[in-house]
Amino acid sequence: MKLDMIIAGVGGQGILSISAIIARAALKDGLHMKQAEVHGMAQRGGAVQSHLRLSDRPIHSDLIRQGSASLILAVEPMESLRYLPFLSRDGWLVTNSRPVENIDKYPDIIEVQEAIEQVERHVLFDADALAAEHGTRRCMNVAMLGAATPFIGLPEARLEEAIHDQFAEKGEQVIAVNLAVYRAARQLVRELTGQ
Repeated sequence: MKLDMIIAGVGGQGILSISAIIARAALKDGLHMKQAEVHGMAQRGGAVQSHLRLSDRPIHSDLIRQGSASLILAVEPMESLRYLPFLSRDGWLVTNSRPVENIDKYPDIIEVQEAIEQVERHVLFDADALAAEHGTRRCMNVAMLGAATPFIGLPEARLEEAIHDQFAEKGEQVIAVNLAVYRAARQLVRELTGQ
C-alpha cells in the first residue's frame, strides 16, 4: 500500500484535522506515515497545505514530488489548481466547489471550476451544502474526507474509528454528526464515480 496525498485549502477549513484523522487511521492499520505542513501567513484565510504519505514500507521523505501525488484533496477550489502539478497521471482530484474569496480579485469561479473539470479524474461537489444538509456546515472538512475515502485505500472502519477518536472530547452528538456527514459524502462519491 502506498498513498501520497496533498490536502490543501485556507486556514480555518480543517485541513489539519483531515490529516490527523487519516494519520490516526493509517497508524492503527500498521502503516508507516510521514507528514509535512505549511501554514499561511494568517491563522485564518492564509493558504494551508499538508503533504501526507502512507506506506506499508518505511518512508524516507515527507515531501511529495511533482507528478507523483495519488490524491489531491482540496477544501477550496482555487487551491486545488495550485497543486495540480503534483498530481500523477492516474491520480484523483477531490475538491469542494465552494470558494473562500480571501484575496482581492479572486478568479471567476466558473473559470476555476472549468479548469478543475479538465482533470480526467476529478470529483467536484459542494461540501459545505452536503455538510449542512446532513449535520452542520462546520463538518465540511469531514465531508471532504468522506469524498476522498474511495481513493485513500484505508479501511472505512479504520477511518470511522479515527473520526470517533478525533472528536471524542466533544461528545457523542458531535461524533454522530461528523460520522453522518462523512458517510453521506462517501456515498455521493461512490454514486458519482463507481469507486
